Amino acid sequence: INMAFKLFNQITNEELPSMEVEGVNAYLKDFSVSTDSDKPITSGLFRLKAGESLKYTYTYHEMKFIVDGSFTVEDETGQKETVKAGDLLYFPKGTEMTFTTDNFGLGFFCGQRGEGEA
Repeated sequence: INMAFKLFNQITNEELPSMEVEGVNAYLKDFSVSTDSDKPITSGLFRLKAGESLKYTYTYHEMKFIVDGSFTVEDETGQKETVKAGDLLYFPKGTEMTFTTDNFGLGFFCGQRGEGEA
């Protein structure tokens, strides 16, 4: 069966819905979702604006490419990095992360999960 590719135009211009974490200016949207139920893969955008830090535990493997701005990321082992546009992160399943930004950060993610499972 032949399947056509899908194009999602100018996703960085779209408004992202709130992650609804009280007091945290975090926004996320799943844009592209595979149809493979055995090995799902979902990609989209994550934005954090200055304010409270976001604490997040990954229940799946994820790659995050920093598109714009910057984040300070710290995991439960104490590893801490400031990442900026052009940097790529890998979060193994089970990683407990804290995301902070002085201004804003925008990341493109690709995770081994189904739609809305963030």
